[in-house]
Amino acid sequence: MPRATSTVHRKRRRKKLLKQAKGNFGARSNLYRSAKDTVQKGLQYSYRDRRKRKGEFRRLWITRINAAVRPHGLNYSTFIHQLKAANVELDRKMLADMAVRDPEGFAAVVEQVK
Repeated sequence: MPRATSTVHRKRRRKKLLKQAKGNFGARSNLYRSAKDTVQKGLQYSYRDRRKRKGEFRRLWITRINAAVRPHGLNYSTFIHQLKAANVELDRKMLADMAVRDPEGFAAVVEQVK
């Protein structure tokens, strides 16, 4: 029985991993073991940060809404509370976008909530 080797599969696997490590500094993009560690860590970071990004955007929207309601004599928490009491179905993303792009429309929302 002939001897079986994993040459083609091994080479393909290594080439795939080194392609993923492209752009890293020094040995991290050339040497298999370093590249493997780098790629694995990078994939962990990307998985974590895809979820983290959602919280960062929410934080940004809250900051923008707070900055936009201050001139109207409110702060963020009272504005959101009054928004819920008035049954206005706008989420933070839409409110922040209105505050930046359509200040008149946002002012109308604030007046409706007051």
